[in-house]
Amino acid sequence: MIKNLKIILLIANVFIGTIVGAGLASGQEIFQFFSSYGYNSFFGLALCTIIYIMIGFVILTLGKKFKLHSYNDIISIVSPGILGKVINLLTSFFMVMSCSIILAGSGSLLNQYFNLPKWIGILLMIVISVIITLKNTEGLIKVNSLIVPLLIVVIVTIFSLYLFSYKTFLYNPLPLKKGSWLLSSLLYGGFNILCCSGVLVPLSSERDFSLKNLFLGVCLGSIILTIISGMINFLLISNIPYIFKYEIPLLYVASGFSKVIQIALLLIIWCEMLSTAVSDIYSIAKSLESLFKFSYFKSLIIILIIVLPVSQVGFKNLITYLYPAFGCIGIIFMIQCTYFYLKH
Repeated sequence: MIKNLKIILLIANVFIGTIVGAGLASGQEIFQFFSSYGYNSFFGLALCTIIYIMIGFVILTLGKKFKLHSYNDIISIVSPGILGKVINLLTSFFMVMSCSIILAGSGSLLNQYFNLPKWIGILLMIVISVIITLKNTEGLIKVNSLIVPLLIVVIVTIFSLYLFSYKTFLYNPLPLKKGSWLLSSLLYGGFNILCCSGVLVPLSSERDFSLKNLFLGVCLGSIILTIISGMINFLLISNIPYIFKYEIPLLYVASGFSKVIQIALLLIIWCEMLSTAVSDIYSIAKSLESLFKFSYFKSLIIILIIVLPVSQVGFKNLITYLYPAFGCIGIIFMIQCTYFYLKH
């Protein structure tokens, strides 16, 4: 019983840590995909929870059944034709871009708060990510087991302090964007579940975890993730329009509290960026191993050579344009996975 509970918590931590990266922990992702649609954003977050649980179960089941080892493997079986090859190529491209977003976010974070050159934050993230990723799956599990509980504590603390410190909430709850909150939520859910496939697939086949424990871990992670996202969403909506000029809007919210709270948030955002950078690098390296039979270490070097120049584009710009495009691929991936699962 206790052993199963530990496994479920481990999976939940890895799941949350994979999704909560530079964009979500900083508030930028939540604002772009949810807060800008006003009250409807909370329905969007609930929809994403359903997506994570349902498609997560499908991915885990297929990974177990067919003994898959990377997102490349699962894309190949659910979409074996030319479309699958295109999706595989685009997924690898977007995974690399996602990793670049993390590096750019690290640079922006230290630049906004400490006024350090952005390249220092980028270099620091690269060095620590490589050290952890060299430990393979074990490194991925350990880093998330440490960081995710700290994230929950910090976000809940800031949310609670805000509730007790301010009398005016929801400054501007009206939608700021024209468009569909439903489509935005589907794009966001598709993007995240495709990213998670690079971690869920290896966990389902390379570790001795039962499908039940894996699924319960994803369910728990999805629920906790939604609660955290809902808190961040509330904080952002309550601070419109003041957050518009910040690449890290959640830091603006925390600026009304003590320096200790601000530094705690700063550290946890950076650590969550680290956990997602590790997940992305791990996923791409596993795919390169599977596709080209490169060694794991050689795959890591290739990834770093590619992502470093792209990270100079800028954190906010990458989220604004890259994530919705990746979300479209994610929606196609979800449909293909569901169809293949029902057929087999």
